[in-house]
Amino acid sequence: MRITKYTHACVRLEHEGRVLVIDPGTWSEPAALAGADAVLVTHEHADHIDVLRLAGLGVPVYAPVEADIPQVEVIGVSSGTEFTAGGFRVRAVGGRHAFIHAGQPDCANLGYVLDEAVYHPGDSLHVPDQPVETLLVPVHGSWMKTTEAIDFVNAIRPRRAFAIHDAQINDRGLSSVNGWLTEETDSGYRYLRPGDSV
Repeated sequence: MRITKYTHACVRLEHEGRVLVIDPGTWSEPAALAGADAVLVTHEHADHIDVLRLAGLGVPVYAPVEADIPQVEVIGVSSGTEFTAGGFRVRAVGGRHAFIHAGQPDCANLGYVLDEAVYHPGDSLHVPDQPVETLLVPVHGSWMKTTEAIDFVNAIRPRRAFAIHDAQINDRGLSSVNGWLTEETDSGYRYLRPGDSV
């Protein structure tokens, strides 16, 4: 499976000619969606879904059944649901966005475990009840601290972990966060710049 990171939380997965894109938000590059067979959206915030791009894309878009996304026809998904999207086996986990302040925002957020190997949690630090080989770990947000990212990686104990949710942090801060995650986890943590693939 080829994983390509795009700006912020957007990730493109390719395997045997199939393409699945997760969280193509307003900050991610349009190229992420080229040839996509399906799209997964973790939640309704604009940094995770660009409704204008997805409205006319013509491929299935999966999102939490409770999400408020009026401009895009979505297939509603609930936590625990297992389905196939773009030829990938998907299991939806979690359920709510992490709190920022005073319980806000409180919206639906699903993480997705793909082919029982790759996990994208969206804006949540939900630990799935199954082993994960590759973790896409949020490294910055108004809803988290670096110690929470470290604890999240250590709780899941993936074979490898790659940063997502990083567009609001400058290079100096990113270097610090990457240093902490490299030193404090045994996950094969590695930072991918937008456009890098593994």
